[in-house]
Amino acid sequence: MHQSLQGATFHVEHILPTVLGGPATLENLAWACPGCNLKKSNRTEIMDPVSHQFVRLFDPRLDDWSDHFEWEEFSVIPLTPIGRAMVVAFDINHPRRQRIRQAERLFGLF
Repeated sequence: MHQSLQGATFHVEHILPTVLGGPATLENLAWACPGCNLKKSNRTEIMDPVSHQFVRLFDPRLDDWSDHFEWEEFSVIPLTPIGRAMVVAFDINHPRRQRIRQAERLFGLF
């Protein structure tokens, strides 16, 4: 999502949390919407809702988005255990998020 339509300022997120030894370097930082940043907290793994196994979080510095997700209109469709876990744990397809994506399309941002 774009910060301009989010209604809140994005957070600088530590991919590997500093409390777990993550460095405060550019390579370990990413933009995150406030909701996702708060849901992530200091976690590095989340449960796949199908296998009930813990999987690592999607890492925007290492992972290719299209390996784990695809679009179906305004919904994110998971393709892997990491994708499934992220979509569920971060409520990526919440109706509000889908409405924001629709608005982004209107502004040429989606």
